[in-house]
Amino acid sequence: MVVGLIIACEVGFWVLLAAGLAVRYLLKRRRTSVALLLCEPLLELVLFVVTAVDLKNGAEPSWEHGLAALYIGYTVAYGHYTITWLDGHAAHRLAGGPRPPKPPRYGLARARHEGGLWLRTLLAAVVACALLQAAIWYVGDGDTSSLRAFQETALRTLGVHGVIALTYLIRPKKAPADAAAPSEESRTLTGR
Repeated sequence: MVVGLIIACEVGFWVLLAAGLAVRYLLKRRRTSVALLLCEPLLELVLFVVTAVDLKNGAEPSWEHGLAALYIGYTVAYGHYTITWLDGHAAHRLAGGPRPPKPPRYGLARARHEGGLWLRTLLAAVVACALLQAAIWYVGDGDTSSLRAFQETALRTLGVHGVIALTYLIRPKKAPADAAAPSEESRTLTGR
């Protein structure tokens, strides 16, 4: 039941997001789109309540409950980031807005970007581990090994992402020589 609800929440996330952006840019109804987008956190709240009720009704803690906690943590950390990113692309495609900036590709700017993403992963891991620990305490004496395994998964994911982000700081990728200096043609066009 919990897995089905996780899938429904994910589908609901994308349906609400598409509806909110369509209403904002195609129907030009900003307030209605904000209301639709503010419904997104309700999906996670429903998932949290159903998972807690499932455990309260005597369900053995399983990987489904761990997956629900990871999903909620990920959505808390990356949900707004995803919505903002897609909103920028929708504004560009549907409303003639400016092209959204791409993430930096080189140097310390890229390292800062990757560090920011790692901080989001840290938030996701903290939320997931806190929810899992609350579920462990809630269950009490039952078998909570699957929930503890998901805590370890969250921490392992955080560690791997941290190592990847750190490599961008330790060995930043250098911009190609032709990208760093303006070309002869662009200097002629801009007068520089």
